[in-house]
Amino acid sequence: MQDKASVAGPDACDTVTDDFFWPEISLPEAPAMSTHLITRDSLPDLGKAAGHKFDYGHALVLSGGPGRTGAARMAARAALRVGAGLVTLGVPPAAQMEVAAQVTAIMIKRIGDAQALGDMLQDNRLNALCAGPALGLDDRAADLVRVLLHSGRNCVLDADALTLIARDRALMQALHGGCVLTPHGGEFARLFPDIAETVQGDAPIAVKADATRKAAARSGAVVLLKGSETVVAHPGGVCTVHSATGDRAAPWLATAGAGDVLAGLITGLLARGLAPAEAAKAATWLHVSCALHFGPGLIAEDLPDCLPAVFRDLAL
Repeated sequence: MQDKASVAGPDACDTVTDDFFWPEISLPEAPAMSTHLITRDSLPDLGKAAGHKFDYGHALVLSGGPGRTGAARMAARAALRVGAGLVTLGVPPAAQMEVAAQVTAIMIKRIGDAQALGDMLQDNRLNALCAGPALGLDDRAADLVRVLLHSGRNCVLDADALTLIARDRALMQALHGGCVLTPHGGEFARLFPDIAETVQGDAPIAVKADATRKAAARSGAVVLLKGSETVVAHPGGVCTVHSATGDRAAPWLATAGAGDVLAGLITGLLARGLAPAEAAKAATWLHVSCALHFGPGLIAEDLPDCLPAVFRDLAL
């Protein structure tokens, strides 16, 4: 069986400051570690030139059912704020009115099942997908993730989608180089339990970086391991780190929904045309910068609306 890392080309990256399904497969021999810090100076150009909204992509964020749409709505708002030309929320019919009462510039599409999602993806202008924030863990959710992965498009997989992938070998095998996985420590342990054993407790950042790099090589996807020191690894071996410590410390990011906003930022940057690893790196920096701009008292809903000030600071 060919390792996914052997067919995935490395991304040009700069760095800033239960795999129980595959027990017979040893860890791939990854290239020598290259680790950099994610800093303001390492960001790609995030400015926008004059053009049509479709010049900046169309993102689709899948939502859970009634009473569970908030996470997807926050992700969708973040995707729109970061510059995606259009953003659509894919909602089950029972949640359509709930979502319609909460959004304006974000569009809504009824997606009741995998067939409906497949039909929607006939539109090739949908170039960035996001699944996971409060999506659910039922058969419908698993089927949606399966269709999303088999579409081959750039996608962000967060929260419930990561749990579904950890449970299903077929979903794990469907991962590809356009995917960005965004686990926190617990989700990382469910996805890659043997690798996670090396990063228990206060493991040094070099150990976390090596573990994330191995996870990316095994999955064939970009892996973003969240934490005060967030690691982004490309399956080709390049690894970047953002350290939210010192003057970049933002402890108020430890709040419900902050990860959903990060997923939306990555999705919006993918829609704008950034490569998966570049989108993950830039989103990580923007996420912390928005928290620093707002300061203590932050809740997740505040993060997207801090982006204009952060962009002004970048002189975009």
